[in-house]
Amino acid sequence: MRSTAFANRATGADLSRRGLLAAGAAALGAAYGGMAGAAEKPFFQRHGLPLGIQLYTLGPDLAKDLDGQLATVAKIGFRSVELAGYLGRTPAELRAAFDKAGLVCPSAHIAPKGSGPSFSGDLAKLADELHVIGVKAAIMPILYIPDRLGGDLRSAGAQMTADDWKWNADFLNEKAAVLKKAGIVAGYHNHNFEFAPLGETTGMEILLKGTDPSLVTFEMDVGWVTAAGKDPFALLKAHPHRFTQMHVKDIKATTQANFVLKQDPTEVGSGMIAWPKLLPAAYAAGVRGFYVEQEPPFAHSRLESAKISFDYLAKVTA
Repeated sequence: MRSTAFANRATGADLSRRGLLAAGAAALGAAYGGMAGAAEKPFFQRHGLPLGIQLYTLGPDLAKDLDGQLATVAKIGFRSVELAGYLGRTPAELRAAFDKAGLVCPSAHIAPKGSGPSFSGDLAKLADELHVIGVKAAIMPILYIPDRLGGDLRSAGAQMTADDWKWNADFLNEKAAVLKKAGIVAGYHNHNFEFAPLGETTGMEILLKGTDPSLVTFEMDVGWVTAAGKDPFALLKAHPHRFTQMHVKDIKATTQANFVLKQDPTEVGSGMIAWPKLLPAAYAAGVRGFYVEQEPPFAHSRLESAKISFDYLAKVTA
């Protein structure tokens, strides 16, 4: 009897140990499985980031049918947008349109000068308007063109001197300091003329080195960086945490490197840029705002092209 009871206890203990081991193995497997599952999730889903669109992509039809276009943007799957001007609406009208479509607008392109909202205008008024819309980042989409160069962006970009770029850096610092006190982050968006050689430097390097990192952020337009013949990976690595936003823009391999606003545009995923590698590199370097943008001419309707880009990006595991 004693030996039988001992055997029963031994068997029970053995089963208990087996159960613990099995449970531990199951828990470990679940943990690894969860890690693997997380790694397999698409990039934007894994990081909990909304994929946005720069509304410039939609062209003149947007202002004509704001509600209809925004409804389609939301139906495609975009959850955030970036403004390029006010589209002939008041800030309150824009906010109502975004709310109606279920979209947020955390970023806006604001001109360096002009009759509308600008970095050269009343910054307190601008900040108040941006708060109404829900904008947190005001991005200067082009350089401030010196009066002597006229108003043509293509020719002006090619004629900028190092002193002109230094002036732009100082201008950004000055305006960003004011906007920061009002709760708005200021930044700069590149094209490709910023990468034209100026002796041993470039306009882009002058802007990056001449602006205060605590005040001025940058929005990398990957398409224009690549059209300049430059490497977006190298730019991110050389200036970590200076770029907090990105224009997810693709170009065809037929694009010849240049500094005069030329590129062969295409939908994201159809061009030469390695997005499965670039997206995580951008995230690691501090980019958190991602906005699809495409330049004309379009092979499809603008909204169809936006959907092609969105569908590709929504599936990218990176």
